[in-house]
Amino acid sequence: MSAEAEPTLLPGPVAEAHRQPNQDWRVLLGVFWVTSMVEGLGVSQIFAFLPAYLREMGVPEAERLPFVGLLSSLIFVVGMPLVPLWGVWADKYSRKVVITRSAIVEAVVLAAVALSREPWQLAASLLLIGLQLGNTGVMLGAIRDSAPVHRLGTALAVFGASGPIGFAVGPVLGGFIVDGLGWGLPAVFAVSAGLSVATALLVAVGSREVRPPVIPQGRSLELAFGAVRGVLADPSVRRIFAIFGTAFLAQQIARPYVPVLVERINGPIGEASAIGLVAGTAALAGALIAPVGGPLGDRIGFRPVLIGALLGAGILFALLPAAPTVPALAAIALVFSALYGVVSPMVFGLLATEVPVERRSQTLNLVYLPLYLAGVIGPTLGALVVSAGAAAPFLLGGAVFIAGSLAVARQPRPAVAAPD
Repeated sequence: MSAEAEPTLLPGPVAEAHRQPNQDWRVLLGVFWVTSMVEGLGVSQIFAFLPAYLREMGVPEAERLPFVGLLSSLIFVVGMPLVPLWGVWADKYSRKVVITRSAIVEAVVLAAVALSREPWQLAASLLLIGLQLGNTGVMLGAIRDSAPVHRLGTALAVFGASGPIGFAVGPVLGGFIVDGLGWGLPAVFAVSAGLSVATALLVAVGSREVRPPVIPQGRSLELAFGAVRGVLADPSVRRIFAIFGTAFLAQQIARPYVPVLVERINGPIGEASAIGLVAGTAALAGALIAPVGGPLGDRIGFRPVLIGALLGAGILFALLPAAPTVPALAAIALVFSALYGVVSPMVFGLLATEVPVERRSQTLNLVYLPLYLAGVIGPTLGALVVSAGAAAPFLLGGAVFIAGSLAVARQPRPAVAAPD
């Protein structure tokens, strides 16, 4: 790239002119927490009820399990190339608009899923999810620029729990709608579409714009390419991203098949409620425990907590298929959820404290890039190995978790990050 094409950064005083000095970081955290929770709620319902939805559509049993993995991977296919652009647009123009856009698109996606009656229609709807991605890193950047340093670990841990809690509430709400109210699976997605519209309004009227300390200047495509190149050029960031991607990959390999374990243990009667118990109630309890990792990371360091969380998650993930009853499956899922919920805030903490300030916003904008890549590869791997049995994706995922913990343990602790 020539010197004229190199993106420039707008630092210091100019960036401060765009800030809202009276922005209360706790209010911002609350608004973003609800937004992230509702997003997780909707996506979790797709994961939780996708196998049952395909069965209702008449997909043959021999094709259904591979379809579960392959359709799950579609969620991230379209969104992955757009992630750097959303971050650039957020930093250049408005974080608030980018976050509101995500909630509106999610409402459209869930409405399309509710209206789907054929597998191809469902597949097309899931592809649209890619257009709603890219908001979590933007919210993280705003929280990082608003929260005081001594509360950063706690703020990130509280925000990190929003997604897991949404993933817990979604299946429970879906089970109530299907088994309690008798409305059927399409109604589950329609209700969540309405909640997404509400969160779009919440962000629009309940939050203020928070500008980054360094505002990028230049063409969006060049900035997006430069952001990816700049982030990946830092060896420390590459290592952290690799560990984050490993954790996501491990979970994505088997997560689409948790409802299948419930099906085989519980049977068809009350199936939605049983899925809600395992993927919902247990995950909710685990998510409420997970924020303890934030203060613990502040005290003893983010890396030791991350190592323990990955190791424990791997062991429990491999044990899930051995559960003999639905309550036992829910109990294992509870502890797994607590450990897995610790992973994200620990990685966010490492990135927020070890990355130079001039690249920090770009890095946090791209923090979920490993998720999108793992979201394509993981379910595809699961679809390939599930032919060996429903337990195979969980055994493979557990092994990947454990490998990730060993990799973190072997990494040298970096010195204080130096500015570029």
